Amino acid sequence: MTLLQLKYIVKIVECGSMNEASHELYVSQPALSSSVKELENELGIEIFTRSSQGIALTVDGAEFLTYARQVLDQSALLEERYKNAKPRKQLCRVSTQHYMFAVEAFVEMISSTKSDEYEFTIRETRTRDIINQVANMQSEVGIIYLSDFNKDVIGKLLREKHLEFHPLFRAGLHVFLSRNNPLASKKVLTMKDLEPYPFIQYEQGDEGSFYFAEEAVWPEYSPKQINVTDRATILNFIVGLNGYTVCTGIDNEDLNTEKIVTVPLDSDESMLLGWITNERAKISAAAGLYLEKLKSVVADHGYSIID
Repeated sequence: MTLLQLKYIVKIVECGSMNEASHELYVSQPALSSSVKELENELGIEIFTRSSQGIALTVDGAEFLTYARQVLDQSALLEERYKNAKPRKQLCRVSTQHYMFAVEAFVEMISSTKSDEYEFTIRETRTRDIINQVANMQSEVGIIYLSDFNKDVIGKLLREKHLEFHPLFRAGLHVFLSRNNPLASKKVLTMKDLEPYPFIQYEQGDEGSFYFAEEAVWPEYSPKQINVTDRATILNFIVGLNGYTVCTGIDNEDLNTEKIVTVPLDSDESMLLGWITNERAKISAAAGLYLEKLKSVVADHGYSIID
């Protein structure tokens, strides 16, 4: 079955005769009749009844006509969208765990985009949502980390969803603290040092588990724990409640100057930061530019890029 055959059927019905339809379609009547017959044989139905008075739709033919028109309408929409269309908007969608460097790179990507029209999306969200959004092609790129603790579980999920993990850099663990916290002046911190202070972590939803946590380590027991969903809130709680969280050592220099400090954590664990892509999709030029900016931003913060 072809779109051309569907157009033939619709035109025959509009004209009311095979002869008139052949003239409007610039197709010989025998060729038109043969095409219709081939379609009927393929579908196993009779679309038209033929008599000395002309042709008429059968019951099956009337039903088929309804579907044929729907298909042709959709075909027309596709042609209208992509044929003779003006240059399309630059598009890029990124899903990420809550990293300042990921947002910083996104800003640089937009600033360097040379396009009159664009539509960019960045989602700071939960780990499982990032994986699902890249798997469903709602996002082109996802930013997550792997550790010795979570790599087997996360890796298995990525393989099941046909996603590829691309290492970006490895970071030792750091604690984000208020500049006014009594621990802020220490060179290195232990989890024991942090015990009196509220532990703040990103909430992972009902389906979350330690394997999906954004924090690579957490206290064995925390009498004070706060779950949040966004980065602004976690920073406010660090400052306002003398809380802490565990992440990479990359922070925002403006925040660092004013209210937040990062202190290395005494831990054998590390975070392998990287991006995920769908192996079934080719990333756009805008997404490629974002990855270039991501590497540049991370390098500017003093980390070695993994090739």
